[in-house]
Amino acid sequence: MYLSGRQAEILELAKTEGRVLVEELAQRFSVTPQTIRKDLNDLCDARVLNRIHGGAIFPSGKENVKYDARRQIAAAEKQAIGRAAAALIPDNASLFINIGTTTEAVGEALLDHKELMVITNNINVANRLRVFPSIEVVIAGGVVRGSDGGIVGEAAVDFIKQFKVDFAVIGASAIDHDGALLDFDYREVKVAQAIIANARHVILVSDSTKFERTAPVRIGHISQVQTFITDHCIIENVRKICAEQDVRLIETDG
Repeated sequence: MYLSGRQAEILELAKTEGRVLVEELAQRFSVTPQTIRKDLNDLCDARVLNRIHGGAIFPSGKENVKYDARRQIAAAEKQAIGRAAAALIPDNASLFINIGTTTEAVGEALLDHKELMVITNNINVANRLRVFPSIEVVIAGGVVRGSDGGIVGEAAVDFIKQFKVDFAVIGASAIDHDGALLDFDYREVKVAQAIIANARHVILVSDSTKFERTAPVRIGHISQVQTFITDHCIIENVRKICAEQDVRLIETDG
């Protein structure tokens, strides 16, 4: 398709940041929101972007959005999700925290907890929590993924299988409308599956943009978790699955 200069710049912003919003783009380009909506509709019709509420995201398929960009996507929503998850975890608990920007938000919200044992394959979580004497941090061994500090591979899977913990906090790169939990790296998926199998209570944390995305590797199904925390469950079938499978659904946007 032919792209105007503004549309080309919008596309580059989406590639870099992962998500673009109508109001922010309208201010950036000094045009009306209606003009931006038309640009986004044209880009989505050409299948170079995917529409979400209030904006658009760069489509994912085989490759994930870069980690720093993912941190900026729905940042406020992730913080609220993190606080809601931390509120479910009592002091003196043991837990897994998996790879992901939303799981990192949970780790950040746990800083005032006491006597926690946190087992993680996320270097960023380990580095943040290690300085707090009331939190014991145990980090998995294995291959360190340079893109995001995640520890993956068979060594990490074997390490996780040594434990049986009270809680697990996991994320997903995408949630399909049939409730499938999806990711990009099969090595990471193997670790996530081991985490699910070795926790008494699994908490899935994911913002609503994950309903708009896709990824090629299956982690499992939402019915395998006990609690699902999101800002808003925009897919009615997923909401129905949670009700039928006795998965507690917590929506942080009220």
